[in-house]
Amino acid sequence: MEHQVFVPVPADRLREALADPVRVARAVPGLQQDATADPLTGRLKLRVGGHSVTYRGTAGVTRHEDGSYTVKGEATESRGTGSTEFTVTVRLAEAADGTTADLTATATATTGARTAELPADQLASAAARLLTRFLEGLAEEPQEPVAPPPPEEPATPERPGSEPTASDAHTSVFDTEVPPPSLAPGPEDTPAGFAAPAEPSAEPPAGPPAEAAHARRTMIGRSAEEVDHAPPRGRYAPVPAPQTVTANSTLRWAAPAAAFALASAIVVTRALRKRR
Repeated sequence: MEHQVFVPVPADRLREALADPVRVARAVPGLQQDATADPLTGRLKLRVGGHSVTYRGTAGVTRHEDGSYTVKGEATESRGTGSTEFTVTVRLAEAADGTTADLTATATATTGARTAELPADQLASAAARLLTRFLEGLAEEPQEPVAPPPPEEPATPERPGSEPTASDAHTSVFDTEVPPPSLAPGPEDTPAGFAAPAEPSAEPPAGPPAEAAHARRTMIGRSAEEVDHAPPRGRYAPVPAPQTVTANSTLRWAAPAAAFALASAIVVTRALRKRR
């Protein structure tokens, strides 16, 4: 098949890219390079219509005396027994505001290859799309390799007895002395007849507050179990249940007394009858 692609870059840039195998491999869309010395060795997935075929192979670029370039390679299917050989000839010509690339592609597939069973128009469309993206990738600016950051030097531990050097004399921001505020009243700003305000004392109070001293006195002499299980006091102390007093409590004592008096009267009466 023959295909023509217009690229809006000078022809010299395309020639420089075709002379560099690394840039050629970067321009192939979807190429997954293998960890080998040859940059044009790896896997490539080709989409044809609703099908996709993955090839594994290698390729090379050759420059001819007439200024044309030939990309030749061979590949085998990753999931199958088919293989193919291809040749792409690239001829560059200067054009207005760019370069015209005339491509001539030839491919030969073995018997049993999956691409041999696909329609020819779908194969031509997939190949034209792949070649167009390949030329557009060659026209891109080369990417400069990014240098890795320098390794950090390990901190040297301070040896005992070593004197500080000039580099160790750096003072942290948090260690810098803060000057007094400019709005603070001085002795000269105090009006006549008024005493200067006393500065707040930084010394802690002589002893704990009265509440803390009382609480500590009440805790002396009590074990940890008594303190943990002591009932709460004050506003959180439990309220005792009210005791109900009724009139039946008096009758509980009066009924046995009346029965005892009645029984005594009966015994005395019988005793008197027997004497008569």
